[in-house]
Amino acid sequence: MKTAAIICEYNPFHNGHKYHIEQTRLQHGATHIVCVMSGNFTQRGDVALADKYARARAALMGGADLVVELPTPFGTFCYGGLPYCRFARLCRYAELRQ
Repeated sequence: MKTAAIICEYNPFHNGHKYHIEQTRLQHGATHIVCVMSGNFTQRGDVALADKYARARAALMGGADLVVELPTPFGTFCYGGLPYCRFARLCRYAELRQ
């Protein structure tokens, strides 16, 4: 058993997303695909076109085996990559402490 995870938002889910799930399964030999999907807000901070339940249902119908929600604070980026900024600040803090 091999599981692959895809971080996604599927806003909206389309054939390209279905292809991505299929290719992830084929290229990595995954028996299970877990989609870690943003909730009602996209990674850019916009409101999603469809609610998270409809997008999760579409992902499951498109080949995913499990969909879990990525909590909003961890899944919302501010055009420059907020998590990257936090990581960069942490690295800078570590440099200053040396």
